[in-house]
Amino acid sequence: MKAQVLLPKIFNFPFTYFSKSKSKIGNLVVVPFGSKKEIGVIWKNNYSNPKNIKIKDIYNETKYSIDRKMVDFIEWFSSYNMVPIGLVLKMVIGGSDKFVKIKDDSFKIKKTKKKNYTLNEEQIKALNFLEKANAKFDVSVLQGTTGSGKTLVYFERIKKIIESQKQALVLLPEIFLTNDFKSRFEDFFGFEPAIWHSKITPKQKRIIWKGLINNQVKILIGARSALLLPFKKLGIIIVDEEHDASYKQDERVIYNARDMAISRAYFEKVPIHLITSVPSLETYNNIQNKKYRHIKISKRYNNNPLPETKIINLNLSKTKKFIAHQTIELVKNFLDKGDQVLFFINRRGFAPYLICKKCGYKQTCPNCSLYLTFHKLKNKAICHHCSFDRKLKEKCQSEGDCDFFMYGPGVEKIFEEVKEIFPEKKTKIFSSDYLKKKEKTKNLFKAINENKIDILVGTQMISKGFNFPKLNCIVVIDADFSGRGYDLRTTEKNIQLYHQLSGRAGRFSSKSLIIYQTLMPQDIILNDLIKNKSEDLLRKELVLREKNKLPPYMRLVSLIISSKDRTLSLQGAREIKTKLNEINKIEVLGPIDSPLLKIKKNFRSRLLIRFDNQFLMQKKINNVLNRLKISPKIKLTVDVDPINFA
Repeated sequence: MKAQVLLPKIFNFPFTYFSKSKSKIGNLVVVPFGSKKEIGVIWKNNYSNPKNIKIKDIYNETKYSIDRKMVDFIEWFSSYNMVPIGLVLKMVIGGSDKFVKIKDDSFKIKKTKKKNYTLNEEQIKALNFLEKANAKFDVSVLQGTTGSGKTLVYFERIKKIIESQKQALVLLPEIFLTNDFKSRFEDFFGFEPAIWHSKITPKQKRIIWKGLINNQVKILIGARSALLLPFKKLGIIIVDEEHDASYKQDERVIYNARDMAISRAYFEKVPIHLITSVPSLETYNNIQNKKYRHIKISKRYNNNPLPETKIINLNLSKTKKFIAHQTIELVKNFLDKGDQVLFFINRRGFAPYLICKKCGYKQTCPNCSLYLTFHKLKNKAICHHCSFDRKLKEKCQSEGDCDFFMYGPGVEKIFEEVKEIFPEKKTKIFSSDYLKKKEKTKNLFKAINENKIDILVGTQMISKGFNFPKLNCIVVIDADFSGRGYDLRTTEKNIQLYHQLSGRAGRFSSKSLIIYQTLMPQDIILNDLIKNKSEDLLRKELVLREKNKLPPYMRLVSLIISSKDRTLSLQGAREIKTKLNEINKIEVLGPIDSPLLKIKKNFRSRLLIRFDNQFLMQKKINNVLNRLKISPKIKLTVDVDPINFA
């Protein structure tokens, strides 16, 4: 008897094998492939049999299987995102190590100390609203001002789901959020959650994977990749911070985890809750169109007011430093009361531009069309795209060695300035470069929560979901809302970033302050934002998007054509455009040089395909791309619903 077996490799079709008995779709089997044994999955029998290939026997079946709903979701995921179905399967079953006879412990629930929480009136109303979804597919948006206790609401929701012997998946946009979130989880549930992300060990992955497929793991907290795991009895999906752009994976298998989570909930026939303080534009549009149900919590959990705001015009500042005198005086008031202060700048390193004072030489990356950023921590200039680094010593075209002027501030430069102004205060940097080690991160959180740190200097990562009780003053070093011309989501991202950032302050205080230092004090977005008019801004943005035929009114597919040879890259893009123009109902824009022309020694050209979002044109586009005969020196990357246009 013939059976189709899909392998977790870069194939877009299953292979035919002989099976001694009728195998059920979804069963995991061991098969010969080349000279090796591979794990595959019995697949649907709707693919044509390969010709002139000797059909081999399936060795044996494993004790594991994925259900038909997951099989259907994998096929849809592959088709929508235009990625080989075998690579999607690899994200589901991973490597073959979990099927080798390794004696792993089974997943055990570790008890922790539990705290008692009481929901307020608004939270109870929100919980009742979410529970109306019952056990069917439903997309509900829980929107709440920062510090309103949205997490407690969906924790209560999850508690009832797992009591009915079902499983819950909570997605978070970033790995580093899991530690802070884990402690909040333990306080509420009284046991440790299973956590899934790229940094956990292979052994932990095996234990959790087996625990999920056997329904032993009831709650999983994870980053993007957790979405593709094989739950036995999934009952609910939560997408926290649904607006966060980090849900978009932009390499290898490119997809948006928030959108795919909604699709998975549809296939699983379970409710999904999108949690946010300011929704993404797509979500906001779906709320307006009554496609998603929506409830809002307008007050903070303890009825504490939102922070006051102050705009400081840097054009009037007489100092050459990055922190204005007026800012320093305001900050002193909070420090004198024992409050914590955050200085925010969304730039890693010490300085983003290095130019020789004598000969004008600029430190640029030899592999990418980017300036190198100087990092004082490593005493090197580093490329933030390919990680190339070099020491600053350069032979000057004038004489001796180059003497570099360091333009622009990074988080390290602001840290130095803060230390000069407040030498007696305990100051720490909160940036990904400084929080690579788990123990170091844990100790920093502990010190912040115990008020052993007076001042934090942080990048964007500090704006996401953290809960610091004594943080009552935030200084935005450079509130720039202009963005870059190639990013259509600049306004949306800024609204969400600064709204989230302001939410870190005053969670447990009746008086808190956000200071916006800016060279553009009259900026409309900034002024609407401080009046808490983020939804007005989203409405205006929707009008602009519709007028310019942009998402969510149209669908975009981005093609990046890269090659070591710039001419070849553009030539390949032109050839692809000619073929794509044969498809009706799509518009192909470009080719143009990518704004980041060169990355990792490859020159990049871009095409942008635009079509009505009522149609799914991916299959037709994919058919054309699969028939293309382009130079092997060209790499083609497909990005459906792109977020990054660089």
